[in-house]
Amino acid sequence: MKALLIIDMQIGSFKPYDLRYDTLGVIERINKISNYFRKNSDQVIFIQHDGSKENIFLPHTSDWKLLPELIKCDTDHVVSKSANDAFYNTHLNEILFQNNISELYIAGCATDFCVDSTVKSAITRDYNVTVIEDAHTTADRPHLSAVKIIEHYNWIWSEMTPTNFKVKVIKTNDVAF
Repeated sequence: MKALLIIDMQIGSFKPYDLRYDTLGVIERINKISNYFRKNSDQVIFIQHDGSKENIFLPHTSDWKLLPELIKCDTDHVVSKSANDAFYNTHLNEILFQNNISELYIAGCATDFCVDSTVKSAITRDYNVTVIEDAHTTADRPHLSAVKIIEHYNWIWSEMTPTNFKVKVIKTNDVAF
């Protein structure tokens, strides 16, 4: 079975909306992929950062909520996390185990923090990982543009030597629609 992990696509990460690279395009592609997963009875899992310890992304505040443009269904799971890694001290692994999921597709925000940490954590747990190269985003950093960061991480993940499976990096349109 497969699951789509949608990481930290929260209002507070996108203030202002143009803070992140290709925000609307990323949202559109995530919605396309999540609809495909639901139609095929695969799991969709939203990961939300709970930043209580940093006094940001406080649960149930507007910054904590998912972007309103994202399509979310009652059958989707929501996992709250407090660190970059979506597996760390969460019930994500339990959900995956209970649903017999061995293959993860990963999308969301921020490429260089939470997305990267979750990709690396997933491969050390022997999940077969596919990153959707045009469905994750980040912001410009002082030393590097968001476009270059995304390009760099897509290359890093595709060249990694994981424990069991090679990490695949594919475009949205290459997900088996």
